[in-house]
Amino acid sequence: MTSHASGTFDIDAWEAAEPYARQGGTAVTRVRVRKTFHGDLVGAGTAELITVETAAGPAAYVGIEIVTGLLHGREGAFVLQHNAGSEDGTPATQWLRWLIVPTSGTGELAGIRGHGQISVRPDGGHDWSLEYTLD
Repeated sequence: MTSHASGTFDIDAWEAAEPYARQGGTAVTRVRVRKTFHGDLVGAGTAELITVETAAGPAAYVGIEIVTGLLHGREGAFVLQHNAGSEDGTPATQWLRWLIVPTSGTGELAGIRGHGQISVRPDGGHDWSLEYTLD
């Protein structure tokens, strides 16, 4: 049975290193992000991202995030694989997707599989949704 979860998250820390690659107006940077999740998932996440910024603004990122907490009352952890980007650096053209890494679930979340997305509100806040199954 597929379950749906949703909520918000706060970005508690955004620790960007100096860009490690530059070409023209494009920069590639490693970023460590710490988050607090609210809603159907109550917990914390730590992500390692590789970001791409162009002259138009943020263009893409990929990353891996370890999430720990309670998802619909089940305690454990799992790993999210991030895939995100924007055609022109604006929120109107961006996509922000997650994939739960198979076999990464622990505790009561062992066997979790699924996918989700992030949306950015006009005020800069973040909403998330997740479709998942548990073996």
